[in-house]
Amino acid sequence: MGNRFEISVVAAEQDTEFAEHAIDAAVEEIQRIEQLLTTYREDSQTIAVNLMAGIRPVQVDREFFDLVARSVRLSSLTQGAFDITYGSIDKRLWNFDKTMTALPDPETARQMVKLINYRNIILDDEACTIFLKEPGMRIGFGGIGKGYAAEMARRVLRQRGIESGIVNAAGDLVTWGVQPDGKPWTIGIAHPDAKDWPFSYLAVSNMAVATSGNYEKFVWIGGKKYSHTIDPRTGLPVQGIKSVTIICPNAEIADAMATPVMIMGVKAGLDLINQVRDIACIVIDDHNNMYTSSNIKIH
Repeated sequence: MGNRFEISVVAAEQDTEFAEHAIDAAVEEIQRIEQLLTTYREDSQTIAVNLMAGIRPVQVDREFFDLVARSVRLSSLTQGAFDITYGSIDKRLWNFDKTMTALPDPETARQMVKLINYRNIILDDEACTIFLKEPGMRIGFGGIGKGYAAEMARRVLRQRGIESGIVNAAGDLVTWGVQPDGKPWTIGIAHPDAKDWPFSYLAVSNMAVATSGNYEKFVWIGGKKYSHTIDPRTGLPVQGIKSVTIICPNAEIADAMATPVMIMGVKAGLDLINQVRDIACIVIDDHNNMYTSSNIKIH
């Protein structure tokens, strides 16, 4: 998935082989999901749906269909700030590498944004088909895929009898059980100006933590920093927020909700989080001011 996954489990010394087999099964599950969702393999279901955009519906596996259906519901909840049809914006617009030395053409951005609209994903539950209404539309799972993979890996590990552990998907992680000493897992919240140093810690168990920030992938153009988080409504990078951390019981939801809060901004983003049960949020703005949802206190 273009991300580093780390899996840690708790097991007695005599159960080392049992634990390693469980981890192997979790790795296989992550690889299976990658093959299902990737846009880098011609035989993936994502590619099949994208190739038929504006032409005809594509029958897909129920697992794939359900993930798209949940993504559409999240798009509705976030008023389009989360939208898997962001795939319509390709590297011709933003590639965030050293070859990018100038801002993209605004007219090109406007034309690509026209194809981003989750309402044009037509789902037929009975036939288990997905149809992208407009030619040129593309879906992608960069905003939810690694959280889904982490959640499914946790499920495999628990089914295998692993009672405690962490699946870390490039900083988006999910925990269950406790540490060997019986204490909850201690999770550091990365400082957006020094990503390898936490500015605070959380003690969690059976919870997922996901962070979206402007410090992982960005370019400098004309002395100004542009992060890889794109507002699907404008085609332009978001401004005003350095990082958003989401804490909730499910890794898929945590992954999917971090980016929309960045896009919506501090006030609208926290207003949304405060209306959803069992989810908490920490926001750091461009001036290093910290804001939290009403159900969390950070010191």
